[in-house]
Amino acid sequence: MDYFLSVMGMVMIVEGLPYFASPEHMRMWLQKLLELPNDVMRKVGFFMMLAGLFLVYLGKG
Repeated sequence: MDYFLSVMGMVMIVEGLPYFASPEHMRMWLQKLLELPNDVMRKVGFFMMLAGLFLVYLGKG
């Protein structure tokens, strides 16, 4: 459980960094993201999950 909490903490740091460093650019990116069709967002999400799964696999080895 400690390892899981550490990983979640790191994810929150990485996810929060762009909002802290450049909020105006994040607003522009979020507006562009809202304009994307659902199928494009699903594909991006799917490939992000695959990339994450691959990184977890590499980290376990």
